[in-house]
Amino acid sequence: MIEIRPFDHIGHANHGWLDARHHFSFASYFDPARVKWGALRVWNDDAIAPGTGFGTHPHRDMEIITYVREGAITHEDSLGNRGRTQAGDVQVMSAGTGIRHSEHNRESETTRLFQIWIMPDRAGHAPSWGTRTFPRGERAGQFVVLASGRPEEDDALPINADARVLGATLHKGQVVEYRLGAERFGYLVPARGRVEIEGASVNERDGAAISGTDILRIRALEDAEIVLVDTHD
Repeated sequence: MIEIRPFDHIGHANHGWLDARHHFSFASYFDPARVKWGALRVWNDDAIAPGTGFGTHPHRDMEIITYVREGAITHEDSLGNRGRTQAGDVQVMSAGTGIRHSEHNRESETTRLFQIWIMPDRAGHAPSWGTRTFPRGERAGQFVVLASGRPEEDDALPINADARVLGATLHKGQVVEYRLGAERFGYLVPARGRVEIEGASVNERDGAAISGTDILRIRALEDAEIVLVDTHD
């Protein structure tokens, strides 16, 4: 089963410095049919104006993955971590027992990113943060695991969840397959371009909620960059 969630039908809040789209219920946007998908709780599509950002605020018991599409984001937290994650790269913050952090766009251009929240396998993990470079060229024509709760996937950023976050870049006409598993939940968003999944067209920044599918087959209708989250129920 695939449900397409068009970009112009998802939640929207424009705060001036932040133009945010919400694939799932978040802040003042609430849709009882879109509270989560498996263990995926949040997928925000954010545009952050230059010289602005999120001031210091707390989180706990959530795996927060930031996929930077354009520009860069600078992170600081109560553990003493500080780092800059730029377009094409990924950062993970495991909030665990509690962490305070800020995220600012220190660039001269608008930063555009996906912020993805996945519920952890249990409460009470130690908080942590990390960032890693994932060159888009290495994702050409194939999925690369960006974040994973599987210990054997040590090239990916670790998360405390039975989940994976994957990325791929495709040329028009290319096809990529992914073994999701009929008991799993997938959520796919094209960061750029347009793709086809099981005959359904998914436009740039649309969401595709996928379940009951063993092998996922994705064809690029134009040059595309896609992000996929694979979680349990």
